[in-house]
Amino acid sequence: MEQRTIGQQGLTASAIGYGTMDTGLGDGANYDAASLSAIRSAHEAGVTHFDTAQLYGWGKGERLVAEALSSIRDEVTIATKFGFTPRFTPDSRPEHIRDVVDASLRNLRVDSIDVLYQHIDDPTVPVEDVVGVMKEFVEAGKVKYLGLSNTTPENVRRAHAVHPISVVQSSYSIFDRSSEEFFPVLEELGIGLIAYRPLARGFLTGGVKPLDEYPEGDFRRRNPWWAPGNFEANLAISEEITALAHSRGATLPQLALAWLLARKPYIMPIPGSRNAERVAENTAAVNLELSADDLDRIDRIAPNGAHAR
Repeated sequence: MEQRTIGQQGLTASAIGYGTMDTGLGDGANYDAASLSAIRSAHEAGVTHFDTAQLYGWGKGERLVAEALSSIRDEVTIATKFGFTPRFTPDSRPEHIRDVVDASLRNLRVDSIDVLYQHIDDPTVPVEDVVGVMKEFVEAGKVKYLGLSNTTPENVRRAHAVHPISVVQSSYSIFDRSSEEFFPVLEELGIGLIAYRPLARGFLTGGVKPLDEYPEGDFRRRNPWWAPGNFEANLAISEEITALAHSRGATLPQLALAWLLARKPYIMPIPGSRNAERVAENTAAVNLELSADDLDRIDRIAPNGAHAR
């Protein structure tokens, strides 16, 4: 697979990575077996960057990544994150960071984490203090590169002044263009962008369903993309993009991922799926080169991303 240099600190990996959030959130031997198979299938397809977090099963996701990749550790880069409590509130106190990172090293069965992220801004702890603690792990040889997730351009600039930031992770897709506000600071400071939710919560997979077909408590019930009027408009967008994909001999997810790769040379999308066939489909997006006409048409179909009135 095509390799990309992500940031200017030395991080190089496959153009498409693999997001492992779902692998840590289920229970049962069958669920775990499918997760392990999908992670290994991603590597067989050329993926060399795997993204996890303490939050994904409170260590279970990290342990599954370790089990899946232990025999090929030297062939891959692994990223993980700290910064949440079990109540899903931010916690980047120095002592909490140290505890979580030490646990992640054990869970991943590694001496060094390739990329360490603050998972979310903590309004009670200045980002300079957070990065100061992260820097300690770099200096100790336990972390190679630093990143921020779910943050702001201002925080990126402040953090980078303490220690070079290699990557920012943010939601980015044809449906969600908000991450483009990072482009100026990323290009000024030489930082890469890791795009999570690249398939727009399912709208760009071809498998999206109306709201009433999702269970109570599902995150989509709080997402404006599914609100009456918005859902129908967003479904129409995905159908138009699907038609364009088929005209190029590709699937909807492949076109959505190829669009991200075409946006900037420092972007890496990290789709995640526990279905090995879908993993192979996603990674094949690296072979789809979109023309200027294709990109213009996508901009005409979804000039402002998803409808979210």
